[in-house]
Amino acid sequence: MGHRSTPHFRTFHALRIKGFATTKTLAEMTEHDPDHVADHLGGFSSDGHVQFRENRELWQLTPEGRNAHGEHLAADLEGLDLEAALSGAYTQFIDLNTQFKELCGAWQLRDGEPNDHTDAAYDREVIERLTAMHADAEPVVGEMGEAIERLGPYLRRLDAVLGRVQQGETTMFTGVMCGSYHDAWMELHEDLILTQGIDRSAEGSF
Repeated sequence: MGHRSTPHFRTFHALRIKGFATTKTLAEMTEHDPDHVADHLGGFSSDGHVQFRENRELWQLTPEGRNAHGEHLAADLEGLDLEAALSGAYTQFIDLNTQFKELCGAWQLRDGEPNDHTDAAYDREVIERLTAMHADAEPVVGEMGEAIERLGPYLRRLDAVLGRVQQGETTMFTGVMCGSYHDAWMELHEDLILTQGIDRSAEGSF
C-alpha cells in the first residue's frame, strides 16, 4: 500500500488544489463521504483556515489557511522518499502534458478559428487522439496513485470524464470549473507541483 494521508489533510489539500469548491466537489476529489468533508471544513473554519462564501456557496482557504497548508503538507510527506515515489513517473507525465496541451488547442481551434463542433469527423479524430493519450497516461498516473494514495482518485476521475467526452459532451474536454478532463488533469499537475515543491515557472510547464 502506498503512502497514506489523513482524511482531514486530504480535504484541506483538495481545497488548496481547487481554490474554490463546494463540499460536493471536495467529496468527489477525495472520494470521502460528503458529511465527513463537511465536518472537516467545519473544523478548519473554527481554526480560521477556511471560509465559506455564501454569495457563491463555495469554500476557500483564508490567507492563514494557505500558510498553514505548507506546514500540513510537510507533515503529510514526512518520511516519504519523493524521488523514489514520483520522479520517474513525473518525467513521463510532463511529456504527456505537452501532448495534452496540443490536444486542447486542437479541440478549441479548427483551421485557426474557434471550433464550433459542427465537424463531427474533426471532433472524432481529436477525441481518438485524446483516448490514445489517456491510454498512455493510465499506467503513469496509476503508478503515482499507488505510490501516494491521495493521488489515486485522479485516474478514476479522468477515466470517467473521458467517457463523457466520448459520448459527445463537448464541454467535458476543455471546459473550466465544470469537472472536465482539463480540470482533472490540471488539478493533478498542480498537486504534483505542490507535492514535489517544484517551481512551476522555472520548470516552464503549464
